[in-house]
This record gives sequence, structure tokens and C-alpha cells, in this order.
Amino acid sequence: MKLIAYVLPQFHRIPENDDWWGEGFTEWTNTRKAVPLYPGHLQPKEPMQQYYYDLTDASARIRQAEWAKAHGIYGFCYYHYWFKGKRLLDKPVREIHRSGEPSMPFCLSWANESWTRKWDGGEHELLIKQEYGDEGDWEHHFYELLPLFKDERYIRIDGKPVFIIYRPGNIPRWKDMCRQWNRLAEENGLDGVYFVRTLGGFEVPEQPGFDASVEFEPHYTFAHGDSRRLWQRMNLDGQEHLVFDYDQLWLSILSRIHRRSGEKIFPGAYVNWDNTPRLGTRGQSCIGASPRKFGHYLSRQMERAKTLYQSEFLFINAWNEWAEGAFLEPDERNGFAYLEEVRAALKLAGYEQALIR
Repeated sequence: MKLIAYVLPQFHRIPENDDWWGEGFTEWTNTRKAVPLYPGHLQPKEPMQQYYYDLTDASARIRQAEWAKAHGIYGFCYYHYWFKGKRLLDKPVREIHRSGEPSMPFCLSWANESWTRKWDGGEHELLIKQEYGDEGDWEHHFYELLPLFKDERYIRIDGKPVFIIYRPGNIPRWKDMCRQWNRLAEENGLDGVYFVRTLGGFEVPEQPGFDASVEFEPHYTFAHGDSRRLWQRMNLDGQEHLVFDYDQLWLSILSRIHRRSGEKIFPGAYVNWDNTPRLGTRGQSCIGASPRKFGHYLSRQMERAKTLYQSEFLFINAWNEWAEGAFLEPDERNGFAYLEEVRAALKLAGYEQALIR
């Protein structure tokens, strides 16, 4: 069993965010300003010992990997941002490649949606628009990624580097782009690209060319699970706020039929969810989460991954989505408890080998 955790790189400054959100903006800006919206709403979320790291600092990246490996996380999946030739938030991954540290396996998930002031990937109040271009643009993109694809730490399946696409239905000429990238990969000594589409909160059309799909939780269940008893509405000073029950959503995940037209699927898990640091009352928050519950549900999902999905991979949302309440990293309230539950779940399932890499 190989557990892969998503990693958000927006924990360092870039000029664009300084312009859009104010000088010095990082994801910590959202986290620090969070306030509780109702009794029992556990905000703000604070890293253990106030460790507000900068991911351009090599010691922060090494510490993340040490924590992860010590508790059985196999690899990291970093979000990749590419806007028709413009790269954003790429310095941490580039430095990982250049320096050779840390030794943690990794792959990329292309977060191919527009950036907006509402953090919704829509087309209103655009900060930067996602466009795809043509063959020349696709070739440029591929060659920017080729050094990473060839990195010995890059996660491969069947000899192919794994490349996840967050919004596959948004790519207008996907079939042509897929064909071109596979050809370029073979011309450059690879066996092709192992394309994985994300099953998330959006419609996912049938698209040839993907080798597998990955369930991105809790978004996939928000949109495609049994939500009849999931949501409650709160009135907060005249504004509606949506909350959901942690157990109900996990039970919906665990009861879902996993088959989708016979395709290969990698199951997902989520730690927690609360994006009110970004959206305030417009966000959604979760009630009833705890490390113990997470460990219990993760164990059950690992068993389903093995017996039903027949998958060696399970993707966890997330390693460090602090402004969405989805993080395994140690915090002031729980310490290492969530990571310790990962370790315990692996030992319970008999995967001790994952803990001694």
C-alpha cells in the first residue's frame, strides 16, 4: 500500500500573489486571519510550535519528508500550475529536482483551472485565466516537465511518469494533446505518460487516453455521493453557512460502488475539511472530525483499496491544505496525532514495510 498525500506549494511568496492579495501573501495569510464562526468551530488552525515555514527553505522540505516517511506516507503529489507558458509556485519542486533532496518519491497534479478572487476556479473576477493553446504550447509544457519526469524519485507506473489532471473536462483538444505528449515521451526515452484524471466536484466526461482515475475527497463525494443527510444550514448573521457531518461523509465514501466502466481507479481519503479561512461564511466546514476517527476510516479505505479497487495507491487530501482544514502536518491542537493514526493504520493492515523505508 502506497499512501500519497497532496502538497500545496503556496507557502512562499511570489510577485503575482503580492500584486493580487497584498505584499507578503502566502497560504499562511489565510490561515492566520481565520476566526471561529459558531460555537465549537475550531479556528484558527495553527502549526505545532508556530512553525510557519517557507517552502523555498530546503530545511522545511526536508522536515516535511522526514515526518511523512516516519509515519508511512510513501510520496507527495505536488500541485502544478501552468498557464500557457507561465509557471506559478513552481520553485519548491524545481529546487527538489535541482538539489536531489529530499529523497521522497513525488508526482504532479496539474491544477488546470483559472485563478479567481473567489477561489472557485470559475470565470468571474479572474486573476489569471487558464488557456491551453495548440501543439506548440503543449510541446513547451511537456519539455518544461521532462526533467522532473526523468528524476529518479518521480513516481512511475508501468515505467511511465504519473501525471494527474485536476479538471480533465476543461481541455478542449485533450485527445490531441495526450497523443502528442505520449509521442514526445517516447522520443525522449520514456515509455509514455501515465495520465490520471481527477474525479472531483465537477462533471467528468468520458475521455479516451487516461490510464486511470483518482477519487479526490471530499469533493467527489460532495458532488457524486449520497448527500441527502450530509448538509446542514446555519444562519450566521443573516448569511447561510453549510456544515456537514464527518462520519456521514466518510460512510458515503465507504459505501460507494467503486466501478466506473471498468477503468482503473485510485481511491481517495480526506483528513478534514474547512475552507472558511479562505471563504468565510461562503465556505463549508466539517463537524465531528478527530484523529481517531480518521485512523478508523483510513483503515477501512485501505482495505477497500486492496480488495475492491485492487490498487496499491491511495491518495490523501492532504498534507498541508491548512486553509482548507485538510492537513496531516502536526498542529497545536493535535500534535502528531493524525500522522500517528496513519502509522497505526498501516501497522494494523500489515504494511510494516511502508514504515521502514
